[in-house]
Amino acid sequence: MQQMDHTGMEVGAVKIAEDKDFEKLKQLYDNNNDWRLDYNKPDMSVWTKSVPGISFRMVKIRTRFPDVSPETLYDVLHDPEYRRVWDTHMIESKDIGFFNPNNDIGYYSVACPSPLKNRDFVLQRSWLDTGLEQLIINHSIYHKNYPPRKHFVRATSYLTGYIVRPSRNGDGSELGYVSHTDPHGKLPVWLVNKVTQIYAPKMVKKLHKASVGYLSWKSRNNPNLKPWHFPEQIAAPRMKVEECVKSQEEKNLKNFVDESSLKDASEKDSIFMDSD
Repeated sequence: MQQMDHTGMEVGAVKIAEDKDFEKLKQLYDNNNDWRLDYNKPDMSVWTKSVPGISFRMVKIRTRFPDVSPETLYDVLHDPEYRRVWDTHMIESKDIGFFNPNNDIGYYSVACPSPLKNRDFVLQRSWLDTGLEQLIINHSIYHKNYPPRKHFVRATSYLTGYIVRPSRNGDGSELGYVSHTDPHGKLPVWLVNKVTQIYAPKMVKKLHKASVGYLSWKSRNNPNLKPWHFPEQIAAPRMKVEECVKSQEEKNLKNFVDESSLKDASEKDSIFMDSD
């Protein structure tokens, strides 16, 4: 039985996103019913909600970047070369291919703090620019040439989405982030409860810093290369749906790594603290 993400897409199923899928992301973001407010500061709010059958909670962030335009923020979220500059958790990012100018597939691996094993994903990503707002969603799928790798745990994104809007105050941009991700493995209870509240706000702060520096960086690094705006610049191969199936290795995979012995106390916060 396939698991469903919260855009109505099946994990593992290739589906070209429709307007209704982006609308569901907006509903999750704009409606706070059934969400618990876990962190509330003037520049950032974080909510979580439990999802039956999955120990990791869904997380939602609303923040404002008064010194970053929506256009710049949207470009930062898309630009794979710049992500290698600012995303210090990323190990590897690779474009596998694309279905159409607004739907692609990629591989992404992320470093987790020791002694956790690193995680990786194969993701289908879809995006929509309405002119008033920009939306990006992804969910996990399979690809026969990207089986789970040794020393990594293959994680699942049921839904990860970004919403970029002009700030309600008229200065800068508003960023919405909704994510429901299962890192798999047997993780300690304290980490299950704390990871989103600690890691997600840190990610947003890092993204803000990166966005402030993007225009200067981009002016020196292929300033006209923006395939998310100009489809004729897409260099990845065109995908076939029949390639997006489990590899034999993944069919045999038992995605269980026992990391439950990690210590609580002070380690539960320091484990997600970067040097930045």
